[in-house]
Amino acid sequence: MKWIYPLIANRSFLILLLIINIAGTIYGYYWYGWQLADTPKIFLPFVPDSPTASLFFCFVLLAFLLKQNWPFVEALAIVTLFKYGIWAVVMNSLVYVVQGELDPAGYMLMVSHFAMAVEGILFAPFYRFKWKHLIIAAIWVLHDVVIDYVFFMMPRYSMLNKYTPQIGYFTFWLSILSIGVAYYFAIRPNRFQLKIK
Repeated sequence: MKWIYPLIANRSFLILLLIINIAGTIYGYYWYGWQLADTPKIFLPFVPDSPTASLFFCFVLLAFLLKQNWPFVEALAIVTLFKYGIWAVVMNSLVYVVQGELDPAGYMLMVSHFAMAVEGILFAPFYRFKWKHLIIAAIWVLHDVVIDYVFFMMPRYSMLNKYTPQIGYFTFWLSILSIGVAYYFAIRPNRFQLKIK
């Protein structure tokens, strides 16, 4: 697997990945547009989950292109990319189970969000964040669970409304798993580390 790291650390690849993530981020905010239009201002930073995750990663890639590390953003990126990437795959799979079908946009969301989760982990050897940065990211994602399932600001899938309590419970534990994933791949002792050259 280590053969892939010289490829993904290549400047041309980083630029291409940055362009792809910028496009995905813009589309993501557009996708949330109708929900953001009637969201109270105080909740706005916590509603467009996936595009905000990919926005964090855009800043990570920008830092790499500048041969820098921005630890707070790296911690936010890996935790949110994994959490919201896996969440969207599971939710769209659940839509398929409930409806018996999934439209092309649903399949596109599953593929693109799975890619988000993968890219967050794939770049972990290049991250340089520490416990204090991970704690901030943990507060962010756990606070987001409260915003989503206490104040009902979660992404709207009307066909899944009757499963909201179960989805909220799943989302809480997915948040914990995402924090654990970030610890395992990016800050545990003796982890695999590389530098952007």
